[in-house]
Amino acid sequence: MKNKPPYALESVDNALRLLQMLRDTGRVRVTDAARELGCARSTAHRLLAMLVYRDFAVHDDDRGYLPGPALSAPRAAGHPAQLLRQVMTPHMERLCDQVGETINLVIRVGTQVRFLFSVESPQVLHVGDRRGAILPAYLASGGKALLATLTGAELDELYPGDGDAGLTPTAYAKLRRELARVRRHGFALNLEETEAGVCAIGACLYGSGERPLGALSIAVPSARFPRDDVERLVTHLCTAVDRARPDLRDLENAEDRAG
Repeated sequence: MKNKPPYALESVDNALRLLQMLRDTGRVRVTDAARELGCARSTAHRLLAMLVYRDFAVHDDDRGYLPGPALSAPRAAGHPAQLLRQVMTPHMERLCDQVGETINLVIRVGTQVRFLFSVESPQVLHVGDRRGAILPAYLASGGKALLATLTGAELDELYPGDGDAGLTPTAYAKLRRELARVRRHGFALNLEETEAGVCAIGACLYGSGERPLGALSIAVPSARFPRDDVERLVTHLCTAVDRARPDLRDLENAEDRAG
């Protein structure tokens, strides 16, 4: 039988209990959460809001909360995420200094992208930290950049047309056309497709042999997004990607030796 830790953190315990409720019941209302935890509705609401922020819960249409994508997300295969983050952090910080906007590092897991790390813009109005967030790959700029590295057959297998991945045949055809543009130009755009008021530019990160390891994105508030000056941001982004290649190759070589 497990004993409760002597210095248990009540707020953490309450958040974990809410996760168990979402997992076991499939839907939680604020009143149910407050009753279960023995706390005020305002406290339960704040806890649920944080779970929504970190993608462990989502709102439904009737003021309830459902399990979010983070509860069912598969494990990320390939290179350890922590090592990739360590390698990319200085490059992301340098890019943030150059463009003054938030920089995100993402990887693709199936039809989703997972945000591993963010370097936030120092500006008052900026896109916040997205680490831990999970989004559909076909909407996020980094996700599109990674999808563009797949062959047609690989894309067909990923989006079989049964609607499970959120794409109708018409939407899939549109995605194929957009990915062709991404391949030609070397970057992808997200113009408020995942969140109102947020635009982003993404480019793929490659290891040796043009192997995609992840993607970098520059996230910009729509009010400041330079639609007539995208080229400047793209130039900085692509330069950062090229500058990171030797470090990413060293990461691969070190892992090969360790394996």
